[in-house]
Amino acid sequence: MTLLEKNLFQIPSPCYVMEEELLRRNLALIHDVAERADVEIILAFKAFALWKSFPIFREYISHTTASSLFEARLAKDEFGSKAHTYSPAYTEEEFEEILDCSSHITFNSLSQYSHFADRVKGRASVGLRVNPEYSEIETELYNPCAPGSRFGILAENLPNRLPSDIEGFHIHCHCESGSDVFAHTLEHIEEKFAAWFPQLRWINFGGGHLMTRQDYDVELLVDTLKSFHSRYPWLKVILEPGSAFAWQTGPLVARVVDIVENQGVKTAIINASFTCHMPDCLEMPYKPAIRHAETLEKEDLETARTTPYTYRIGGNSCLSGDFLGLWRFDHDLQIGEALIFEDMIHYTTVKTTMFNGIGHPSIGILHNDGTFELFRRYTYEDYRDRMC
Repeated sequence: MTLLEKNLFQIPSPCYVMEEELLRRNLALIHDVAERADVEIILAFKAFALWKSFPIFREYISHTTASSLFEARLAKDEFGSKAHTYSPAYTEEEFEEILDCSSHITFNSLSQYSHFADRVKGRASVGLRVNPEYSEIETELYNPCAPGSRFGILAENLPNRLPSDIEGFHIHCHCESGSDVFAHTLEHIEEKFAAWFPQLRWINFGGGHLMTRQDYDVELLVDTLKSFHSRYPWLKVILEPGSAFAWQTGPLVARVVDIVENQGVKTAIINASFTCHMPDCLEMPYKPAIRHAETLEKEDLETARTTPYTYRIGGNSCLSGDFLGLWRFDHDLQIGEALIFEDMIHYTTVKTTMFNGIGHPSIGILHNDGTFELFRRYTYEDYRDRMC
């Protein structure tokens, strides 16, 4: 029995539960990669922003990356250092405050650079996002280099001589990718943009480097980065993954509140929602692992009707498609039983909604000594105050 299972009695339901031991495992690996490869690895808030855990993060990393005013403020106010900030489009109303919270400002277009650059001089390091027109991301929803993408400047549109205040390039073209994909992509990046590297001080290879995944080839990543350094020793290299920090660091714990059966198909309805609380399961889409259950690849009605202890899991919203399945258990599920949805810390709390007025899961951390610290319990007032 795991530490979490031993301490379920402390944990409200539903609840996102970060496990300190698993978080520190990821942070130690990331810190080791940064040291050995002589790069800086910073946390991307778009995947993870639970600021009450930042004291642990600060033991391993020094900076974060933001894509909005609120994220930039979170970096400065709660993480304690200014953000590496990139936005697809800065607005007049927000730019000055964003700049106050940022050590680096990256522009998505030359027109945005021209509009705001004079305000940045001497206050932050200036970069441009560039688009290598190459990515191995298969899900189009997450591909920033798809034809016609709104992200980044193409090589053909860059001037031969960059303005003197531009110090870096930002390049993002990965999504939960392996180091082999980064090695392939780097060839295209250098082919497109190496001619400008002598004019730069830093290069940011963005996020999507899933170095904490079990089958990730960490040594290939380190070797690839060292090789890049040998070719361009003056460039500071930055990576800004989000998922890698929070990958496999804890589940969403929910409970079964009803079991319905129609036409031989059993659905266990839980006190949480896929569309509200696990949105990537429907967007990506992917089917999460449930602890002590077998994930069935076949999801036809016949399998649902004839395979013992087999269930769909239904969310508690009114969206018809708020369900996934099938999973096979080793027993008949019971009302009140806890279900543990694995790996639900990254890209969950940053994307959840209160659609349908569904109560938001609590958030907390299970410490190494078995004590559970509740970060936040959400109330009716949280829903009400978002609506006015």
